[in-house]
Amino acid sequence: MSNREYRTTNIELGDLSVTSSITVKIKKVSENSLNIPHYATAASAGVDLCADLKETIVLKPGENIKIPTGLAIELPGAHIVALVFARSGLASRYGIGLTNGVGVIDADYRGEIQVLMQNLGSEPLAVNPGDRIAQMIFMPIFRAIFEEVNELEETARGVGGFGSTGV
Repeated sequence: MSNREYRTTNIELGDLSVTSSITVKIKKVSENSLNIPHYATAASAGVDLCADLKETIVLKPGENIKIPTGLAIELPGAHIVALVFARSGLASRYGIGLTNGVGVIDADYRGEIQVLMQNLGSEPLAVNPGDRIAQMIFMPIFRAIFEEVNELEETARGVGGFGSTGV
């Protein structure tokens, strides 16, 4: 599906207005870079990132490895962040996740996107050139203005955490 088939929608959330599509500039930073990421379906939340490798590598059980994508992006402003997540198929079939849980691509980062993969499974995984290794989504962000106070408003939950509302 081409990017032209997506509709832009403005969403009003009180004082916040969100547009459902943005323009992200993308640059191939490697001669091995294959395709520009695209949405697989009209309802896909993320785009797949592919391994920009010259040859197959093996991710052994318990190993962490940084895999290049061959791509760099420019987000359209400080109000947007790109988040890199594990692909659910790799996680469920092979125990593959991201070492850092979620990769955060800040709006002012211009370097190559790299994926920190971790093999939590029991079998080695061959990662081939062009394999889909992660997915990236784009989200609006809110910049917090911190107000130091002496007390916080009481809630029914209070200070309960880590299982306090059920397992």
